[in-house]
Order: sequence, then structure tokens, then C-alpha cells
Amino acid sequence: MFATLASFLQRQAIRRPKGITFMATQSKSANGTKPKATQAKASATDKNQARAVAETAVDLPVGTVLTVAERVSELVEPFTERAGAKKQLESYRTQLRRRVKRAERRGATARRRATSEARKTRTRFEREARKRQRTVETTLKRNRDELEQRVRKARDLLPV
Repeated sequence: MFATLASFLQRQAIRRPKGITFMATQSKSANGTKPKATQAKASATDKNQARAVAETAVDLPVGTVLTVAERVSELVEPFTERAGAKKQLESYRTQLRRRVKRAERRGATARRRATSEARKTRTRFEREARKRQRTVETTLKRNRDELEQRVRKARDLLPV
């Protein structure tokens, strides 16, 4: 129905004539009045301008109606028949499924990346903590050994 209305309105659309000028040039004779030929030409130009303005005023709403009719036709056309509606709905379902799958894959990828990054950070932190612990233990053992050695020397120096 809408496709028929749109084609009807397109056939009936009013076209604007080509070559219409909107500015008329006027000339005056020596006594300040316009010659008759110039007046007739100016009158025709004024009529053409008035007609062009009127056509423009009509063209805008007609063009808008045609555009809206075409858009509505494009939206409604797939649903005019049961088979077409079924096909269009299946197409929408497929598109939705694909988008959901894509979003799911992106989410899984982001989760794996974040997990991997957290694991790397934890490993790096644990490695650094073990290194510092070894350094502290080594320093502590060295200091203890040195202290024990000094204590033994100090005992040896004391009279019994």
C-alpha cells in the first residue's frame, strides 16, 4: 500500500522550471519612467519569481511526504507477508546472536588478559619478595656469624 502511495506521489510531484532568475534588472528612460518593453519584461520576471517561490513552498512538504512514505515503506515492506516477516525476524535473530557471541568473545578475551596480567604481577611480586628475603637472611646470617666470632674473641681476652 505504502509503496503504491509513494510511487503515486512521485509521479505527481511538481518540478521547478530551470533557468528562473530571482533578481530582475531594471532600466529607466531619460524622464525617469520605465519603457513599456522593460515594464513587460519586469512584470514577466516578477511572475516567474512568484511562481518559483510558490513552487518551492509546495516542493518542500511534498518532498518530505515522499521521503517519509519511502522510509515507512522500507520499514513495513519486509513484514507485509508472513514468510517475509519470518525471514526478517530470523535475520534479526541471527544478527543478535552474532553480536552476543562477539561480545562474549571480547569479554572472555578481556578476562583472560586480566587474569594473565594478574598472574604475571603476582609472580613478579613473589620473586622479588623471595629475593629480598634471601638478601635479608644472608645478611642476618653473616652478621650473626660475625657477632659470634667477636663474642668468642672477647671471651678469650677476658681473664678466667
